[in-house]
Amino acid sequence: MSGIARAFARARSEGRAALLPYLMTGYPDADAAPEIALALERGGADILEIGMPFSDPLADGPTVQRAATASLAGGTTIAVCIETASRIRQQSAIPIVLMGYFNPIHRYGLERFFSHAARAGVEGLIVPDLPPEEAGEVRTIARHNGVDLIFLLAPTSTDARIRGAAEVAGGFVYCVSLTGVTGARASVAEGLEGFLGRVRRHTSLPLAVGFGISRPEHARQVAQVADGVVVASALIDLIDQTPPHARLDALEEYTRSLHDGARKDTPVPAGRIGGERSDDRLG
Repeated sequence: MSGIARAFARARSEGRAALLPYLMTGYPDADAAPEIALALERGGADILEIGMPFSDPLADGPTVQRAATASLAGGTTIAVCIETASRIRQQSAIPIVLMGYFNPIHRYGLERFFSHAARAGVEGLIVPDLPPEEAGEVRTIARHNGVDLIFLLAPTSTDARIRGAAEVAGGFVYCVSLTGVTGARASVAEGLEGFLGRVRRHTSLPLAVGFGISRPEHARQVAQVADGVVVASALIDLIDQTPPHARLDALEEYTRSLHDGARKDTPVPAGRIGGERSDDRLG
């Protein structure tokens, strides 16, 4: 059983959804990621999603784009991202999933990338702009190196697209909670339960939900219907809003609130999974 599978199994045995917080390599500065990762783990993170910055991140909203731009300006490269994963792995056994766009990975070299990533302790990869029907070569190389290739599905995905992604996915399926880009919002999107039901008809892999989750009550709502909760923009916002000397404690406390909120033992009243979209601000 992989570390990713063990993390979901452990969360399930504890009656909660797994928590997958996101951090951007090289943000807020070049050396911040390992310390942030350990703070997130202390707060209850089950799997770390580590962003690799790209100049044209089509799936990302203003918050993640801002972090990516700052990271690139600070000199972050694919090699730096892999080295950051290695530094985290030297201090922690928490499963690491890299998330980045195809162009920089392709330029680095597919064989080289997966070999180096696996050696660094990376267990999964999310490539938002790599559709499953075009992922054959990447999937073969990933599997050869023991790295799960994780695909995104959206509420607008057809049953054929869902079926195709389910047939080649590894680790878990990343279910986008809404149509649009990343960003913290005031509530969880409507129709989530029905969307996840469509995906479950095609796979037994865990389903993790991301995009728009920023509050413990969001984590609680999602945990009733999903296996994992992904939080990204809200964590970046918290980094930006917190003085450097208090940042790690704030991230640990906030992560713990999400971890504690993601329990499956408190049913959500009918009609509560859903709501109006807000903007890209934390809480």
